[in-house]
Amino acid sequence: MGEEIKYSRFVKTDYQQYEKRLQQETELLSQWFNSDSLSKKDPVAGYELEAWLIDDQASPCPRNDTFLDQVDSPYIFPELARFNVELNVDPQSFNSSLLSDFDKHLQKTWSHCQNTSKKIGCNMLGIGILPTLTNSDLSLENISSLDRYRALNEQVLRQRQGKTIRLNINGNEHLEVEHKDVMLEAAATSLQIHLQTPQHLAVRYYNASVILSAPLVAVGANAPFLFNRDLWYETRIPVFEQSVDIGGIGGAASGPIHRVTFGSQYARESLFECFNENQQHYPVLLPVTYESEPEQLNYLRLHNGTIWRWNRPLIGFDPDGTPHLRIEHRTMSSAASITDNIANIAFYYGLVQYYSTCMEPPESLIPFAEAKDNFYRSAQIGLNHRLRWTDDNRYTIKELVLNKLLPEARIGLEKLGISDAESAHYLGVIESRIKTEQTGSQWQRKFAELHDRDMRLLTRNYYHNQQHNRPVHEWDFESCV
Repeated sequence: MGEEIKYSRFVKTDYQQYEKRLQQETELLSQWFNSDSLSKKDPVAGYELEAWLIDDQASPCPRNDTFLDQVDSPYIFPELARFNVELNVDPQSFNSSLLSDFDKHLQKTWSHCQNTSKKIGCNMLGIGILPTLTNSDLSLENISSLDRYRALNEQVLRQRQGKTIRLNINGNEHLEVEHKDVMLEAAATSLQIHLQTPQHLAVRYYNASVILSAPLVAVGANAPFLFNRDLWYETRIPVFEQSVDIGGIGGAASGPIHRVTFGSQYARESLFECFNENQQHYPVLLPVTYESEPEQLNYLRLHNGTIWRWNRPLIGFDPDGTPHLRIEHRTMSSAASITDNIANIAFYYGLVQYYSTCMEPPESLIPFAEAKDNFYRSAQIGLNHRLRWTDDNRYTIKELVLNKLLPEARIGLEKLGISDAESAHYLGVIESRIKTEQTGSQWQRKFAELHDRDMRLLTRNYYHNQQHNRPVHEWDFESCV
């Protein structure tokens, strides 16, 4: 979904031709898996970070077209709504200074974006859900001016047979709204961590990512509010799942397998199982035509881009043209500071390395159904959710992180070649966040409680704190603006 498409109204033959090419490319990918033809390179790191453009009143500022023209950067891209953008980084092999390199690059990119946004009367903000967002902001008037987003909206509604999209979230409070388009998806902005993996390790990395989603979604939570309602600890999860509520089995447009999903099971033999599931069980959403050879996998890759697993396998290509596997971990919000984002990245990489290389695979110890339940309960409840872990003991997420996961993440980062100093610094941010019980979501809730749930005041103070790049556990609750 990151590439622009040539779009005109689709007809029945477009779907038939696309399905034929998708089947051909899926069979080709199967041959590559069977012949061990995917990249064997050591793991490579990367990330994408979504952000908001806001005005002086701390409301969404729908000017990403002007912003993108002026920012003139190969690292900045549009998102679904005209008040959202995405920041990227060049993939990088793991080395001792990877985390600080990511930190410096993000600071440089963020500063450039901030300066550019100010020139056009906006500011840039990183947060999971903007507290001042209103239902009326999520209208087609604010959809980004790219064909792929208009096509996505039309095709989602087509597969829903024109039925409105219903958001129904039970959390600390209850929210129920209906929408006639996919713009609800634009309410949720995230940190997406990429891990390119050699083919022989991909199953272990993928399954470890799935199991670790529960503690990670709680540690990275930064989205408690939507439309002035206090909902989940990480409200992005139900918002995104319900905003593109289509799925299917056997060609049906709706069914038990949803487009935004935790997945249906662990990978068993290879990650081809996910791509095969894509082709077998998900109707084609965007039947565009490419002038490309099957070896480029354009049809398979676009189809995969319209299926949003919280841990999504991706196919890419090395500079020499060798196809490679990546895992995109999507559970965590855009964080409260650059430092917090890099700390979240460090925590994921350290943990996934540790658990993917355990002698006894963690997926043999925690059934998939339990891992799935842990994820949703952690997203709803947060650090106080109690779960059974791989040692068969029960912990709250807070206890699990402090007693087990932080030491294990340090071991994992060491195995990846990250320096002890960088590991100590960024994992120290996670440790302090959990010890103080002040995640982004907890800061927002506490500030709102102390200031009569004034969402505009909350957002202005959040923005003020973010400019100083102090991690969220150091933020206080006095109003500065």
